[in-house]
Amino acid sequence: MGLMSFFRRANPDEQAAQALYVSIVTQARTAGFYSAYGVPDSVDGRFDMIVLHAMLVMRRLRAEGESTNGLAQALFDYMFDDMDRSLREIGVGDMSVGKHIKKMAKAFYGRAAECEAGLDGGDSAMSDALKRTLYRSATPSNAQLAAMTRYLRQADTALATVSSTDMRQARLGWITVNAAV
Repeated sequence: MGLMSFFRRANPDEQAAQALYVSIVTQARTAGFYSAYGVPDSVDGRFDMIVLHAMLVMRRLRAEGESTNGLAQALFDYMFDDMDRSLREIGVGDMSVGKHIKKMAKAFYGRAAECEAGLDGGDSAMSDALKRTLYRSATPSNAQLAAMTRYLRQADTALATVSSTDMRQARLGWITVNAAV
């Protein structure tokens, strides 16, 4: 810890963002997504599940208006700082980490936008978005696709009822993932 970081005040948005990110990753790692919903159990599949859950949380934060812009940005920053750390831990060279992070951020924005548009559309639009993003390297059954679509809609609805205070304390009340489809 450097001298300046010792004197710097703790940013409540950064603390809340870290707790939100832990909640997002924990939910994204729920085994039922991979065993029952047909999400590829791979680095890409796990990244995509983090993207979907982060998109849901950021969508909820945007609904609060400008008062949560700092928290949404802090969440994004923390998420990509964690991905940077993870890449370094698995041995990606320092010279190429930035390039990987840039590619991941572009993927995040594209997949999140597509899935959010799917949420705003009908079930067909959501299923199509999932096929192009989450399931781009897999072929889910119709039941798996319907279950994931239902889950995302229910999670979005549930998050809409979470108070601003609970959001800041990462009490998100994620819905349960059905172990069978």
